[in-house]
Amino acid sequence: MKKGTLTGLSLLLGASTGAVAVGMNQKKKNAATDDLLQKMGEFYRLLLKWLEIEQKGRSIRSYFTENGYKTIAIYGMKELGERLLDELKDSEVEVKYIIDKKADMMYADVDIVTPEEPLDEVDAIVVTAIHYMDEIEEMLERKVDYPILSLTEIVDEVLEESL
Repeated sequence: MKKGTLTGLSLLLGASTGAVAVGMNQKKKNAATDDLLQKMGEFYRLLLKWLEIEQKGRSIRSYFTENGYKTIAIYGMKELGERLLDELKDSEVEVKYIIDKKADMMYADVDIVTPEEPLDEVDAIVVTAIHYMDEIEEMLERKVDYPILSLTEIVDEVLEESL
């Protein structure tokens, strides 16, 4: 085979490999975008329901008191975790600590620990990272033997009771 033919084949093979890699990279980007859209949709629907509860003169605080949860931990200290912490401030429900992977980069009026650290006993852990509930619940179930609650389920139950 001639040197020019080998060079041509090498270029063709290289271009094909590059095209496949670009295509695979684009599929990963599309999957990440789809996942983000799904996450934001879940977030939006939850916030609308939470707002509806407030407009009906109720509060998700009632869920905790009616179910006997006096101390909780919040898993996830982004927007929803912050809102839940504010919601429970000055109530009968004590947020003993927050669990977050980025605990060392956060500040709150309560302790913040990573999921890997020992978790003090509370009446329940409320997961505000709703999009990742299944994975978080699976991980926490190996560490604790008290209820792990989804903020989505809490909001849904309080809204249903408001109807």
